[in-house]
Amino acid sequence: MRTHSNFLIPFNVAGLPISHIINSNLLCKITSLELIHLNFNNQTAFSIASILQECTTINHVKGVHGKFFTYGLQHNSHLLSKLATLYISFNNIDTANTVFECIIKPGSYLWNIMIRGFAIDGRFSRSLEFYSSMIEKGLRPDKYALPFALKSCAGLSNLQIGKVIHQHSISCGCISDVYVDAALVDMYTKCGDIASARLVFDKMRERDLVSWTSMISGYAHNGYNSDTLGFFNLMHSSGVIPNRVSILGVLLACGNLGALRKGQWFHNYVIQTGFESDIRVATAIMDMYTKCGSLNLARRLFEESEGKDVVCWSAMIASYGIHGDGEKAINLFHQMVNNGVKPNHVTFTCIISACSHSGLLEEGKKYFRLMREKFEIEPNLSNYSCMVDLLGRSGKLLEAEKLILNMPVKPDTCIWGSLLAACRVYNNLDLAERLANRIFQLDPIHGGYHVLLSNIYATKSRWDDVEKLRKVMIKRGANKIQGFSLIELNNSIYRFGVQDRSHPQSELIYSLLEELSVSMKRLGYVPLTDFVLHDIEDEGKEDALSYHSERLAIAFGIMNTNPGTALRITKNLRICGDCHNAIKLISKIVNRVIIVRDMHRFHQFKAGLCSCRDYW
Repeated sequence: MRTHSNFLIPFNVAGLPISHIINSNLLCKITSLELIHLNFNNQTAFSIASILQECTTINHVKGVHGKFFTYGLQHNSHLLSKLATLYISFNNIDTANTVFECIIKPGSYLWNIMIRGFAIDGRFSRSLEFYSSMIEKGLRPDKYALPFALKSCAGLSNLQIGKVIHQHSISCGCISDVYVDAALVDMYTKCGDIASARLVFDKMRERDLVSWTSMISGYAHNGYNSDTLGFFNLMHSSGVIPNRVSILGVLLACGNLGALRKGQWFHNYVIQTGFESDIRVATAIMDMYTKCGSLNLARRLFEESEGKDVVCWSAMIASYGIHGDGEKAINLFHQMVNNGVKPNHVTFTCIISACSHSGLLEEGKKYFRLMREKFEIEPNLSNYSCMVDLLGRSGKLLEAEKLILNMPVKPDTCIWGSLLAACRVYNNLDLAERLANRIFQLDPIHGGYHVLLSNIYATKSRWDDVEKLRKVMIKRGANKIQGFSLIELNNSIYRFGVQDRSHPQSELIYSLLEELSVSMKRLGYVPLTDFVLHDIEDEGKEDALSYHSERLAIAFGIMNTNPGTALRITKNLRICGDCHNAIKLISKIVNRVIIVRDMHRFHQFKAGLCSCRDYW
């Protein structure tokens, strides 16, 4: 045996089993070559090249590779290029790389297939390293290298390098190539630069399905939900037939908007186009119904779906979780296991979160233990985050802090922020300040965490600290996320902000809220002015609370729908305690079901009560 570049090379064909080298036809050809006395001339190289073309397995390739050294062809760049290409075709990129390093002056074609090979293998950094090295060698990137270099930027969410490669595409005259343009659109959307993606898209002379789909998926996954639906309509009117990815994008957008009517239209569209049997699409429809507050429709579709995988089961468990029905989530988990579907990290995130929203502390702890003890799954950061949320909601603040400090994975701002939110509920200022210091070191410009700490200061009437924190926010450039609420009416989405007077019906909306306020006070409503972050008179605090975005949306819905019609509201932030109390009373006064989805869960208000049982 001899070795070359850490690659094991057999040199005695007759001494090795045929199965370890090549099939019988190839063996006959190699044996014939051995019997003829050759001086390793071009004819030999041609014969080896011909044999390479007939290789059908990786073992065949390795067998022929061994002959390179037998016949002294280990420095033949032409054959080595073919060999590297063949290794890549068998998904053996590392061996291809070893062969590549033996080539004295590889051409553009070989550089391109190496860039492509690493990108397809998901090793995006290595792909970009090859791209950079190719340019350093003086070779110009072309329409074959650029799409895969851009794919790697998208995989790494590296917008900076992506923009550089965009400039390369312009310099090299590839900007009008449909594959390069589609890759640019995909890169920009996956890096979150939707404006640049749309700019490239609009300039494309020819738009393929990939570019349309990338835009829809980019809009949906970057929170441009209304734009997602509008772009789908543009795609449909342009005669482009949507694929699964674009359908998944619009269903996600419908769910995020709480647009039940539009979601139902797309469900019908899925049935008409034959995508209903696709379990991923069926799961997306379930998720859409769940986010629109129609849990029964989600469960019905779940029961009707065939071939349910772990993603589908986990999605239904999560659906019960955000609707506050932890018991049904637990029952479904056991049904899944009994059906032979093995849970994964996401499943446990869903079940522990369901326990958290339902106040099932001991059950949540049990499933966290089962991860290791029964299913041999090591908890990841998401699982630990759910446990911290569970403990925090249950008032076990110090136990939650201890869990974070002792867990084997590095905590991020989200897990510390979850505990900070619990400090707000239980008014634990000492722990909140300790946590805030950690959070501000990790993410000094996230406005939400500053607001949480301000809430706690305001609750304790520490207005000087509220003002100091406000100045810190301004200095750091931390902006408070503006709250808004959405409501679907007559197939359109209406958006309301805090104290919003931009709607044409604003006067009627505010007048109705004043009438409702009088009725609420008769039923014992007392404003919780702790939720106002300003040191002002109580009357001013009450006014500040009365016109939160969800109340404006509810009043608009009451005015524009028939009596008894259920109202569905989607809010981007957590509903405040005062609005929660107020909406319970409003549901009783107007005799309506009012469903509010905030950033954490659903609240179904009916006859003065909430489905969360005041635990959220």
